Amino acid sequence: MSTDTQGITLTLTHHGTSHTFSFSSDATISDLSDEVASSLSIPPSNQKFMISKLGLLKPPFKDPHLPISSIADKKITLMGSTAAEASSIEQASFEASRRVSRPRPVQKVQAYKTRDWKKEQEESQYTFLTLRPLPYLPNPSRSLQFLQRLKDDAGIKAAMRKHKFTVPLLTEMNPIEHTQSNHEGTSRTLGLNRNAGEVIELRLRTDAYDGYRDYKTIRKTLCHELAHNVHGPHDRKFWDLCKQIEKEVEGADWRSGGRTVGDEEYYEGGEEVDDHGGWTGGEFVLGASSAGGAESVGQESSQGMSRREILAKAAEERIERLRRLREQNEQSENAGSGSG
Repeated sequence: MSTDTQGITLTLTHHGTSHTFSFSSDATISDLSDEVASSLSIPPSNQKFMISKLGLLKPPFKDPHLPISSIADKKITLMGSTAAEASSIEQASFEASRRVSRPRPVQKVQAYKTRDWKKEQEESQYTFLTLRPLPYLPNPSRSLQFLQRLKDDAGIKAAMRKHKFTVPLLTEMNPIEHTQSNHEGTSRTLGLNRNAGEVIELRLRTDAYDGYRDYKTIRKTLCHELAHNVHGPHDRKFWDLCKQIEKEVEGADWRSGGRTVGDEEYYEGGEEVDDHGGWTGGEFVLGASSAGGAESVGQESSQGMSRREILAKAAEERIERLRRLREQNEQSENAGSGSG
């Protein structure tokens, strides 16, 4: 940011790219909105400005006369889609809805079978009201189909209806914005729950954007995020509810006969991650361990420990667990050979 007697220079970031604008010294945030609409083709209705220390501002502004000089020295991130991107999302949504509404062969039903109107009403109320992929990533229509699959999942629908969960927005996250690497390894955020269920974000894509992650992993992440609608911190109440939702989702999944999809166990995270217990500000990080499990370094046992000490303790526990498992396998093999 630079200021002089003639004007103000302001820089903001949009989709990882910096944009610099120049304004007169008496310019307001409304002038910034007009300039973004003109230069970046992002209409005011799609604009959201994340400003450090101020939070989220979007048109129409509560204070349209807020001086630009008061925010020019702050970090500003612009979120929003261009008119063309928004149009592509609407087209993808239309195509998806058209496929869903395509006529299907008529099936014979029992003569006096009645519809469960209460269930249908609850499912329309306790659900995800809006599905939104990221329009600037490749093939947003595929992400929309993935989100629709989660919304239509029989187990997810049953759990949301039971707990009366209504989530205004289910969307995907950009992997590159939620991946951190350092000398100790790579940490990947799998999900976010904002404002107790106002928005849930899920990591759908692979790191290279060339595919999508395992459906069972993402569905379990969604169960995890739904539990944060009720409990914020990772205490015992949270983990009890999380496990309950996971069991309900499995039990109500008619396609797998009440079992895990594909008769396989859920993916528990195959990468070692430095995540301080798996959660930071409501983020579900790949490789996290559930509280009370064999892999967890619990809050009580890790009090006063440094990050390196926590990692070392977790590594020791994993080694010990592998040793016990190897001994059990050897005992089973010996017992089998002796019985012959």
